[in-house]
Amino acid sequence: MLRSFPLVVLLSAPAISAELPAPLGAGDFIAFDRKQAALGQLLFYDKILSGNRNIACATCHHPTLGTGDGLSLGIGEGGKGLGRNRTALVTENRIKKRIPRNAPGLWNLGAKELHTLFHDGRLSISDDYENGFNSPAEEWLPEGLETLLGAQAIFPLVAQFEMAGNPKENEIAGAVHDRIDASWPILAKRVRVIPEYGKMFVEAFDHIEEPEQVTIAEVANALAAFQAIEWTSFDSPFDQYLAGDDTALAADQKRGLDLFYGKANCASCHSGQLLSDQEFHALGLPPFGPGRTRRFDPMVRDVGRMGESDRLEDAYRFRTPMLRNVELTAPYGHNGAYPTLEGIVRHHLDPDGMLASWQPEKAALPVAPWLEAIDFVVWNDKREMARQALFRDVEPIALTGREVSDLVAFLKALTGTSSVSNPPFGIPDSVPSGLPVDRP
Repeated sequence: MLRSFPLVVLLSAPAISAELPAPLGAGDFIAFDRKQAALGQLLFYDKILSGNRNIACATCHHPTLGTGDGLSLGIGEGGKGLGRNRTALVTENRIKKRIPRNAPGLWNLGAKELHTLFHDGRLSISDDYENGFNSPAEEWLPEGLETLLGAQAIFPLVAQFEMAGNPKENEIAGAVHDRIDASWPILAKRVRVIPEYGKMFVEAFDHIEEPEQVTIAEVANALAAFQAIEWTSFDSPFDQYLAGDDTALAADQKRGLDLFYGKANCASCHSGQLLSDQEFHALGLPPFGPGRTRRFDPMVRDVGRMGESDRLEDAYRFRTPMLRNVELTAPYGHNGAYPTLEGIVRHHLDPDGMLASWQPEKAALPVAPWLEAIDFVVWNDKREMARQALFRDVEPIALTGREVSDLVAFLKALTGTSSVSNPPFGIPDSVPSGLPVDRP
């Protein structure tokens, strides 16, 4: 059945040098309110928004880890610690599975051009449900969400294995088990009854006169304002080069740029100002972990975009990530299969060869012995591995070792300077709930 679908081949045509994108500038980003962002900063680091009050947004998206968590597949609810030091708690409520996909970086999510988020694109700007978004909440999405980033912010809060917890553990998880929108009013009340938060909401939002008016929409819009302002980044050597500074790139970085936009054909997907076409492509990355699949599908696998669209032609395809600050966001791929930039570059150049030589030791997985039986079980399913092998949107390209090194050097030239070293807000010393703030 799968063989009846033609594969989309993106790199089979002769490489033609692509045009460089126009420089990014402040005008390419949504203007967010700084008072709302200051409120959002505290909320982002506050564990009050998790079901069991033990994990914050920052736990899996920490600035000291490039706004990710440094893990292939992380542990949200049910874990302790930060980054590579995070461990799964061994309790009666121990985690039942790992978070199925890699925690993506948060750079430049306030860009006006963005229309789709999540590895499988399950959140996008759309009027399918007459609320401005196509989302997992469908018609139950709360009113008042102002941006795509604001809409995104509310979903980790209600994800069982990310921040909500198991149904019998707390009122948030129990409400989510009833219906996805049932928990958001509980979370909003948790926050607004804290006097400092209540005052800040009144001061930050013109339409809020009393804390009792605060809904999850204001929480989400504040979170979006903070993330957008804090992690806007377009001051890398590459950006300086685009702005006209011919000396901004070293010789190897310039050779890498020529490869990126020429022979290596990277820009066929990593295109435009954001270095992403926001489309979905099958790269044949080494599979592992619980994955995400279609509703009621009992198999341990990750079907990518098909899980959202339910279209067979979308199987095993994942959204093209943006690349600014990619040097900071290891490991790489939708499941963090490669710990280095060189590894993920070489996979793009030879997907089947790299898949054949990949070893499980490359995956950064926190120790959880009770989960290890399924971590790599998909490799034993010959039929599933054969199905995945049918979907490839890249073909091999032969590059020398020096050319690979030059490509990696160019990717490192995408790292921001002051936007990374001196963000507008930083990590707060404390949060209004009094709960601990995650630090390295």
